[in-house]
Amino acid sequence: MRVVIAGGHGQIARRLERLLTAGGHEPVGIVRRPEQAEDLRKDGADAVVLDLESATVGEVAAALQGADAAVFAAGAGPGSGVDRKDTVDRAAAVLLADAAERAGVRRFVIVSSMGADARHEGDEVFDVYLRAKGAADDDVRGRRTLDWTVLRPGMLTNDAGNGLVRLEARTGRGPVPRDDVAAVLAELLDTPATAGLTLELVSGSIPVSVAVKDIAGN
Repeated sequence: MRVVIAGGHGQIARRLERLLTAGGHEPVGIVRRPEQAEDLRKDGADAVVLDLESATVGEVAAALQGADAAVFAAGAGPGSGVDRKDTVDRAAAVLLADAAERAGVRRFVIVSSMGADARHEGDEVFDVYLRAKGAADDDVRGRRTLDWTVLRPGMLTNDAGNGLVRLEARTGRGPVPRDDVAAVLAELLDTPATAGLTLELVSGSIPVSVAVKDIAGN
């Protein structure tokens, strides 16, 4: 399976790329800078250098040609301002979805955030972030022919993952290691029956593969 990952140099994305490579798949990360591409190659992934804040739909669609799935794992980052919450967390996700449709890539997984809501109130940067993520989710879910899954992790940590999670439509707030988020993403990509679901994710007591199969069967 060839999987194109937007935000390919991010912490979750690189974990996912390594997992996909180990599983015999072909991950391709979209990155902003050439030096990031070299990091991905060391992980066993291919890379496309493309700035999603300035790229056209045609350019992104070209990067998606031949892919079996697309993952949006990009983010403006905690140090960014209000403007980039819109241009990255919302607009770049919409751009990738547009490009996936143009390239004929139906499977689409978007990494969102716990609490994402286009109607979220507040004027702090994090409030803007939650609105941007929510708007991106709404776009993917509301007007697309994509086989989409929206994953909303809780508070991300760099703790070592133990492969035990809680994955449900509503989990309540809680932490989750980035290792386990990447493991869930890999399993979601391999489970087409999760298309059309919006899922929250926190640490729990159920092995990742079982949690994904359980939610796919509900």
